[in-house]
Amino acid sequence: MSNDLSDAAGAVAENGVEETAAQCRKIGATVYTYVVDCSKREEISKAAEKVKQDVGDVNILINNAGVVFCADLLSLEDSQIQKIFEVNVLAHFWTTRAFLPSMMRKNHGHIVTIASSAGLFGVPFMVDYCSTKFAAVGFHKALTAELSALQMSGIKTTCLCPVFVDTGFVKNPSTRIAPVLLPEDVGKKLVDGVLINKKIICIPPFVSLSGVLELFFPERALKAITALQGVKFDAKVRRIEKDK
Repeated sequence: MSNDLSDAAGAVAENGVEETAAQCRKIGATVYTYVVDCSKREEISKAAEKVKQDVGDVNILINNAGVVFCADLLSLEDSQIQKIFEVNVLAHFWTTRAFLPSMMRKNHGHIVTIASSAGLFGVPFMVDYCSTKFAAVGFHKALTAELSALQMSGIKTTCLCPVFVDTGFVKNPSTRIAPVLLPEDVGKKLVDGVLINKKIICIPPFVSLSGVLELFFPERALKAITALQGVKFDAKVRRIEKDK
């Protein structure tokens, strides 16, 4: 499924989906494509029913739809904040609730949550995005715990947390200590991780240390580490007029 934010965005999304489908068909795969506005629960439900009719039970679900608005908190529009939570968080609930029952009947399946390194530490001018990705990581962890409590050992879960990926979503991203990742490299690492049932895949691996650093390092040291990383990207930032 692909997220559709407008008629123009929908056309782009549909073209991208069809291009990917064509590549898969070249290697002999049978492919079905659907373009869905993942901010709308009703559309997700209808698409899920269509998938079940066309394909049958789904054994692996990859929650990959996402949007990002690079701006400071006060520059964000109300509609943007609502949209990013609808797509980046709530859609995970609707897709998982649609396909999890058949997995549970067979005690077999895999649910993949595409999060971000921004779900492990905060990034300026991405308050909305970071909040949704923290939620995505929490969704993965809580769902993993719940499936274990329900003794659904045959349903596996994986969460992907990469740094910047060259998808065009974020304009001119860069950091001092990690290169911008290529989508195909991230995809390969994700597939490799899913095959061995890896719970959390951090790319690069040192991203996983962020939680440990927050526990043991003082705030001044954490600020220095953040400055050292040199995270940059194009963002809309409101000028602050200070009282004189």
